[in-house]
Amino acid sequence: MCILMKTVSCIFIVDDDPITVFGIKKMLKSVVICDDIQIFQNGQEAYEAVKERKENGRIIPEVIFLDINMPIMDGWDFLDEIIALDINEHIVINMITSSIDPLDYEKWNGFKDRCPYTLNFKNKPIFKIESNDLGCITVAS
Repeated sequence: MCILMKTVSCIFIVDDDPITVFGIKKMLKSVVICDDIQIFQNGQEAYEAVKERKENGRIIPEVIFLDINMPIMDGWDFLDEIIALDINEHIVINMITSSIDPLDYEKWNGFKDRCPYTLNFKNKPIFKIESNDLGCITVAS
């Protein structure tokens, strides 16, 4: 079996938990080639970075790992703001949470229906990064 690594131009990890950030970065090294991985402590920092990249014609992140519960701007508010930016590029947004509240899953489903980007839901801790977390489609042979 041949394992091909996906090349991604830019990945954002938006999470205030350094252990989660460390784990995601470590797992990414084994499945993706990316020279531009950016880390943000909250949604506001990440939103400002996406907005600045759009305004200056820079590469928009292809993949975002987005914590739901963060200070300053949470993941839900970030989603509202990034949807309003009207970005035409394809983005895979992986919502990640340690919450066991079923309302978070319901809220994700509501966003999924109106979000123009691929929106995945993952519970912490994350043990593996799947191909669909990076926008890959698995085809059975």
